[in-house]
Amino acid sequence: MTKNKRVALVTGASSGIGEATANKLAAAGYKVYGTSRRGAQAGQRAFPMLALDVMDDASVQAAVDELLRLEGRIDLLVNNAGFGLGPAAAEESSIAQVRALFETNVLGVVRVSNAVLPIMRRQGSGRILNVGSGLGIIPAPFNAHYSASKHAIEGYSESLDHEVRGFGVRVAVIQPGVTRTAFDASVAPSDQPLAAYDASRRKYLTAYERAMSAADSAESVAETIVMAANDKKPRLRYPSGKVARQGAFARRFLPRGFFDKVLHKQFGLG
Repeated sequence: MTKNKRVALVTGASSGIGEATANKLAAAGYKVYGTSRRGAQAGQRAFPMLALDVMDDASVQAAVDELLRLEGRIDLLVNNAGFGLGPAAAEESSIAQVRALFETNVLGVVRVSNAVLPIMRRQGSGRILNVGSGLGIIPAPFNAHYSASKHAIEGYSESLDHEVRGFGVRVAVIQPGVTRTAFDASVAPSDQPLAAYDASRRKYLTAYERAMSAADSAESVAETIVMAANDKKPRLRYPSGKVARQGAFARRFLPRGFFDKVLHKQFGLG
C-alpha cells in the first residue's frame, strides 16, 4: 500500500492522452494505475496496468476492487477511454453504431464514476476529471454523434459536480482541441456511407488536415489534466490548448449567426 501518495486511476492509458496523463501524474507524485481492456498484456509501461472494459459492469467493478485492495483509497479518476466515428454525416451511422459509441464515451464514464464515487464519499475527498472535447461545446460537421457524446459528458459532469461537492468530491471536464495522437486509428468508419456527402466531406477533411498541422500534443493535454488535478480551487471546465480556449471564448461570446458563419467558413462549407 502506497503511503503519502495520492492514488490515481486513468482509463484508456495504453496510448495517447491516457498514457501521457499517467506518466505526467506519476512525475507529479501520484501513484498511478492505468487501464485498458488488455491490462498488463497491453505492454510494458512505467506504471501498472489493470484490465478494465468500460462497457462491462463486472470488469469495471473488479478493477476498482483490485485497486482498492492494493492501495486502500482512490484520490483521482481520469475518465479518458473513448473512440470516435467518421468523419461521417449523422445519417451515415446506424443506431447500433451510435449506441456503441455512447456505450463507451458516455456510459463508460458513468460506470467507472459510479464504481469510484462510494470510495471517494467515504474518504470525504476525491476528484473526477472527464476527458471531453472542444466538440463538446462546438459541434463540428461530420462529427454529430461524437459531438453529442461529448455534450453529454458536459451536462453529466456539471450536474454530478453539484451533487458530490458536499462530500468533498469535485468533478471537472477537460476540453482538448485537435490533438496529435493515435486516436484517429481507433476512429470507426460509418457503417452506412452515402455518396451524397462526399463533396462536402472532402472540404471538411481539407480543413481538418490544416488544423492537424497545428495540433496540440498528448503531453500538452496531460499537463492540463495534472493542473486540473492539483487545482486548489477547481473549475468546472479546462480547455486545453490555444484553439480550444479560442473556441470556448467564441462559443460563449460571439452572436450565434456570426459564429455559424465562421464555423462554415472554417470547414469550407460556404
